[in-house]
Amino acid sequence: MRNITLSAADELIDQARDKARAQGVTLNDEFRKWLASYVQAADGQTAVNRFRGVMQALPHADAGRSFSRDEMNER
Repeated sequence: MRNITLSAADELIDQARDKARAQGVTLNDEFRKWLASYVQAADGQTAVNRFRGVMQALPHADAGRSFSRDEMNER
């Protein structure tokens, strides 16, 4: 595994570390997840597959369904 050096404002880094600590992970873990996600997002098909997976996990969401004007304005 290779190391890299990043620069960011001290306060931002402190806030990110606090958030990661509260979630029981390290900032390095979160960065690795972000980096993997960033690389995968460059692959359009991966993004499409991820979207389809989310839509299948949400059966109440009816993607592609057309709504009437009255339905869209319901509150």
